[in-house]
Amino acid sequence: QVQLVESGGGLVQAGGSLRLSCAASGRTFSSYAMGWFRQAPGKEREFVAAISWSGGVTYYGDSVKGRFAISRDNAKNTVYLQMNSLKPEDTAVYFCAAGRLIGMGERDYNYWGQGTQVTVSS
Repeated sequence: QVQLVESGGGLVQAGGSLRLSCAASGRTFSSYAMGWFRQAPGKEREFVAAISWSGGVTYYGDSVKGRFAISRDNAKNTVYLQMNSLKPEDTAVYFCAAGRLIGMGERDYNYWGQGTQVTVSS
């Protein structure tokens, strides 16, 4: 079992930055690929970014490429999402997820956090 807790969300102006964190429980964190997804009101959950267990492979959704960066610290059981040049359309609840293999689909992940709200004002 892996339990995930996101933090770092909040209200920011367009063009600003936020860094989300996702803290994982358990001693097997380093064996899991980690992903970030987001869901805006009335929309389906959308893939944002993913990172392999070692950190050597990363994937990004087209809408965030060049603006967001995913990273992880296995010693701290934490994965991060650095979000720069934020836009109002980035407003959503952001979820982190853990899975055995890196992927861009929800089905690639077995464990999910509760989410953290990010609101970008124009």
